[in-house]
Amino acid sequence: MTAAGRAAAVGTAVAGGAALGGAVSMGTATYFAHRVITPEHEKKDDVTVVAVDPDAGTVTLRADPQTTSSGRYGLWLDGGAGHARVGEVVEPAHEEEGARGSRRQMVVTRELLGVDAGDLGPGPARWNKYFYCGDPGSALGLEHEDVLVTSDVGDLPAWRVPGASAATAHQDDWAVLVHGRSAQRGETLRAVPVLHRLGYTCLIPMYRNDVGAPPSSDGRYSLGLSEWRDIDAALRYALAHGARRIVLVGWSMGGALVLQALNRSDVAHRVHRVLLNGPVIDWGSVLAHQADLHLIPRPVEQLARSLLRSKASRHLLRVAEPVDVAATNWVDRAEEVTHRMFIIHSATDDTVPFGPSQDLARRRPGLVQTFVWPQARHCQEWNTNPSLWEDLVASFLR
Repeated sequence: MTAAGRAAAVGTAVAGGAALGGAVSMGTATYFAHRVITPEHEKKDDVTVVAVDPDAGTVTLRADPQTTSSGRYGLWLDGGAGHARVGEVVEPAHEEEGARGSRRQMVVTRELLGVDAGDLGPGPARWNKYFYCGDPGSALGLEHEDVLVTSDVGDLPAWRVPGASAATAHQDDWAVLVHGRSAQRGETLRAVPVLHRLGYTCLIPMYRNDVGAPPSSDGRYSLGLSEWRDIDAALRYALAHGARRIVLVGWSMGGALVLQALNRSDVAHRVHRVLLNGPVIDWGSVLAHQADLHLIPRPVEQLARSLLRSKASRHLLRVAEPVDVAATNWVDRAEEVTHRMFIIHSATDDTVPFGPSQDLARRRPGLVQTFVWPQARHCQEWNTNPSLWEDLVASFLR
């Protein structure tokens, strides 16, 4: 082959490689963007029960970062039909012989606090960071009503829990509790006892694309940019049923919904205070963090953001409207934050970085306060120290 021929062949190969690399990058960016906005309703078993000792009140689990975490948690059994509650670690992770002489494995033994439904025995299970299962009645023993909150997508099922009759200081005050991404209303039950004792009526609504709630037109999340209307509907429900002032409480993506509602709702001035736990203050930081965790190059993550906000890529992502990640950055939009706010966020949050929570507090001193929890996985601060969590909340609301 002549020199000119070799050069042409190399040029063709380079061009082909660049085209292939571009196609791979586009495919990865599309997949990443699609994962961000797609609800995850199917949850797989992720832990293994090795042994149960009812006499000792313990359960032994295969050791992993979840099962060795300090605190109180739950276990979904039989695909969600059953449930058990576990407490603190009583025997740290250690190696033991597997069943029938199989290879040794690392296990951890925890307190067994109770079995709420089903049978707890060796086999697969799913970790439940909510600790509780069921509704406010079955989980907490509190009276509640099943009500409907009407939003633009339809009727959203909600729990309404009256405050303790003995607490009169807040008898006209309500709290609207907003769960996180692909979560259930049960995520919020950990906050209900302290709010109930303070006399708050708790309203716990589903929002669009929850299992059991009406879907959005495209069945996709918009990271709070459309879901805020469901929180607005919950605020209006509370006001129509006697609320004088309202506290908004949000976990994870629920915090993003709360922040959009505070900025866009015509009744946001009726919100008295805001409590956020592990909130998404800036979706951009979350996407960058998740891209790093999954070894996705930053240019590909930036391309995913561009696809989300582009009208031209709506059909590619199957979304009704573009999703502008920049509109969810409340550090950059800090001057628009006007409500008194308390943020609890773990320094070791493995899903939503706590930096933006601190940055927002620095940008709005005197208005936004943070408590950096020293050690907990995402939205599991209460689990590690319920008394401290409830004391912080009660102090802020008083």
